[in-house]
Amino acid sequence: MSEITRREFARAMTAAAGVTLAGPLVGRGDAPSPEGPARRGSLTDVPGIRVGQVTDTRRPTGCTAILFDDDATAGVDYDGSAPGSYLGVLLQPVSPLDKIHGLLLTGGGPMALAAVPGAVRYLEERKIGYDWGIPNTRIPIVVGGVIDDLSIGDPKIRPDAEAAYKACLAATSAPIEEGNVGVGAGGTVGKMLLSHGYGGMKGGLGTASLRLGDVVIGAMVVINCVGDIVDWRTGKIVAGARRTDGKGFAGITETIKALAGRVEESSLKFHDPVLRSTTLVVVATNADFSKTALTKIAMMASTGAARTINPYHTNGDGDSTFALSTNKVKSELTISVVGAMGAELVSEAVLRAAKAANSIEGWPAYRDFTAKLQ
Repeated sequence: MSEITRREFARAMTAAAGVTLAGPLVGRGDAPSPEGPARRGSLTDVPGIRVGQVTDTRRPTGCTAILFDDDATAGVDYDGSAPGSYLGVLLQPVSPLDKIHGLLLTGGGPMALAAVPGAVRYLEERKIGYDWGIPNTRIPIVVGGVIDDLSIGDPKIRPDAEAAYKACLAATSAPIEEGNVGVGAGGTVGKMLLSHGYGGMKGGLGTASLRLGDVVIGAMVVINCVGDIVDWRTGKIVAGARRTDGKGFAGITETIKALAGRVEESSLKFHDPVLRSTTLVVVATNADFSKTALTKIAMMASTGAARTINPYHTNGDGDSTFALSTNKVKSELTISVVGAMGAELVSEAVLRAAKAANSIEGWPAYRDFTAKLQ
């Protein structure tokens, strides 16, 4: 996690219309590792947030629980056409509930949303939740989000309530493990050209954080998209649709242009089934914001993924961006500033998710494919 003084931040904001803080966003565990790229901080750098993960290596699949030391305020931006959600409707600004007690992200497709009650049970046992006015009764509100990874391995193996409960038990403020873990275990990318014989690649989970004075902003991203993953700084594809000769990337948008120019109807068939591809984004801060403000922050943060995933928000995508506040700090930083920095961190976390992934059968990862092209 990098640290920038208020004066340095103000100077940077006035010096350029498009500020970039994508340099060394370095935090705990920042030393280079043979298992992945140097860390750029973690969502758990935000005070008051704990994360636990369970990974089922049989498929692979898994789930990730995000818990809070105290109730958190939350907003959401659903820009995908087919989000898989559990109680997400409560995050809309018109809902009278302004706090949640947990967020569970899971693989396993829509049926795996049945895992969320495991997190509810964990919190209820600890008497965490809304006071329902009934003796000895607390109602925890846990929002759920899901990716579809059922095509990877045995689809009968998927996270359940027990897996979610175990993820909650494992929740800690330590740096989050990245790559093929938790909800990102079965994530894949670059799938839009599968019907034309181009292979995709392994995705996963990535995270990053940033400090602005007393304010900490963190992001966590799970990539399971049809689009290519692009380094927005260089314009180069990091992971995505692979050429049939194994020598590089097809470039999905350029290939679509070429195929759409043909008269054969088959050339216009692209792999974008509804509910099958989703990018899940979580942006969090310790700065105090209302649910309405966090909804706007979520909308801004979502643009960070749009910089690095191409195409994004397709008709089949379930892309969802959650924005959270632990309300620990009163700050003068505006919605626009936190949203802009959140977008920057989301872009970084998307790249980390691709670079930290490990290959599985049929789905090579960055380190086994892209790195060898360089």
